[in-house]
Amino acid sequence: MSMIESTESNVILVADDDRAIRTVLEQALSRSGYEVRSTGNAATLWRWVSDGDGDLVITDVVMPDENGLDLLPRMRKLRPDLPVLVMSAQNTMMTAIKATERGAYEYLPKPFDLNELSQVIERALSAPSKPSDEAVDAEEEMPLIGRSAAMQEIYRVLARLMGTDLTVLITGESGTGKELVARALHDYGKRRRGPFVAVNMAAIPRELIESELFGHEKGAFTGALNRGVGRFEQAESGTLFLDEIGDMPIEAQTRLLRVLQQGEYTTVGGRVPIRSDVRIVAATNRNLRQLVRQGLFREDLFYRLNVVPLRLPPLRERVEDIPDLVRHFMLAAAEEGLPLKTISAEALDALRQYRWPGNVRELENLVRRLTALYAEDTIGADVINIELAEAYITPQTSESRSNESLGDAVERHLNLYFSAHSDGLPPAGLYERILQEIERPLITLSLAATRGNQIKAASLLGLNRNTLRKKIRDLDIPVIRGGKSAD
Repeated sequence: MSMIESTESNVILVADDDRAIRTVLEQALSRSGYEVRSTGNAATLWRWVSDGDGDLVITDVVMPDENGLDLLPRMRKLRPDLPVLVMSAQNTMMTAIKATERGAYEYLPKPFDLNELSQVIERALSAPSKPSDEAVDAEEEMPLIGRSAAMQEIYRVLARLMGTDLTVLITGESGTGKELVARALHDYGKRRRGPFVAVNMAAIPRELIESELFGHEKGAFTGALNRGVGRFEQAESGTLFLDEIGDMPIEAQTRLLRVLQQGEYTTVGGRVPIRSDVRIVAATNRNLRQLVRQGLFREDLFYRLNVVPLRLPPLRERVEDIPDLVRHFMLAAAEEGLPLKTISAEALDALRQYRWPGNVRELENLVRRLTALYAEDTIGADVINIELAEAYITPQTSESRSNESLGDAVERHLNLYFSAHSDGLPPAGLYERILQEIERPLITLSLAATRGNQIKAASLLGLNRNTLRKKIRDLDIPVIRGGKSAD
């Protein structure tokens, strides 16, 4: 990979206990015209920094003599203009947040891309250092779990947002953890000493939303016997999380826009404007751009909310995080008094093959069910196959969809699919992907109904037995072993 040439011979200090990484960085940065000094310990790095050496630091977190994150505040205090890049294989949200809070210019998860590193170095050397915000030193439990590339990007964005009051719009399917992200923005941000107030737009009667958000005066409407405190007032100096913002009525949207534009609001029935000091974080699983086109959502409000868009990936896009999530949920269940379980490698493979329409929330519920209902200390693939087959049978939607036709279900699925790609069309090959998504649960459901008997399942589907076998193999469908097999 090519590196961007430096315009002057800057000195870069590299600290990493992995000799191979030091060698790669020495060679790549030297070819780009930088002078490189490298070490495998924090003590030598600190001596160089104390002596005034170096124009930029690249440091690992875990080193034999001291944690790189613990060294950061001392470097910032001694040399506030020295940019420090932190890299780590401990790719967690807390690593990214602590690196940023303690003064790092940038956090890079390992393995890193040399081109990206080059661009970060160039920016860091040409831009003034920003003063670090007050650090949080407590070892809080991670609010988000996952080391996948998709989650790494989420962590990096969150780390950059912690010291700001920017409005954030979180999008993603139900169950992806939008409220967890909103809470993380609050709990590790500059407003963490203020209240965090969450309100779900879809759970409040439309005629009461304005009163719920902005409060009301005594006598403002029938039944208003006393003054009512709204969520904005409750969240003063803190964060207001507006979940399912796409369900907000137009009238309330107009009031919310005024708060975002002018920083003030009036209560229902009130006349005196009230100043508001609240950070807004909104979330939705709907396509707001489409709602704007349909006239159901104000375009000006959309752009006010969409200052920092943050899309949370569905679980099927980060299946490599499933082992970490399962372990986390099993430990959480054990802390609540349920038996501590483990899970086999084959069972994890079966979990990776599932589509997870309910995302992380569905996985959490499955793990709780496994720990509560099964006697085995180690959950095997046979149990997972039975549970996932039941998941295909059990309706994933509300009772209002119990009479939904197959055509309606497919149309709803496609609407959700297009909503997940609100910034453009989905990738090419849509027909085959959607066909596979429909075909796989249909075959799994038929196998579950016939207790794994492939002859009966083939007859039920109107397929040749060999055709069914090939589809089972091609679609990697787990075969239930609970009944008499045709094999």
